[in-house]
Amino acid sequence: MQNNSMPQPTDAELILLRILWQNGPCTVRQIHLSPSCKQWGYTTVLKFLQIMTEKGLVSRQAEGRAHVYQALYAEKETEEHLVKGFMERVFAGSPRRLVLGALSASKAGAEELAEIRALLDTLEEDQ
Repeated sequence: MQNNSMPQPTDAELILLRILWQNGPCTVRQIHLSPSCKQWGYTTVLKFLQIMTEKGLVSRQAEGRAHVYQALYAEKETEEHLVKGFMERVFAGSPRRLVLGALSASKAGAEELAEIRALLDTLEEDQ
């Protein structure tokens, strides 16, 4: 699907999407039993999933008496969409300001810094 038409998930919806990304298609009960959902009752999880279906974030497939939910957008695609929107709103669309802000706000470990350097090297080679 196209990124520009992707609905904006709420924080609660992101919790449910993470469960679906990690586990694949799940029933409401399977999602509700996840430790990430311990603060919600079964009907709350069901209501979130119904709203997410209407928004176009997940699909619902009937399997017997149960409904199985599946994320319609990949995790990476969703992350990129959210980062781009955040960068536009907070950092006036500047990737430099976003990265500097992120690295200033929390300390990156050696492995993360190595990944960042490798990405920068790749981006420089592509130019």
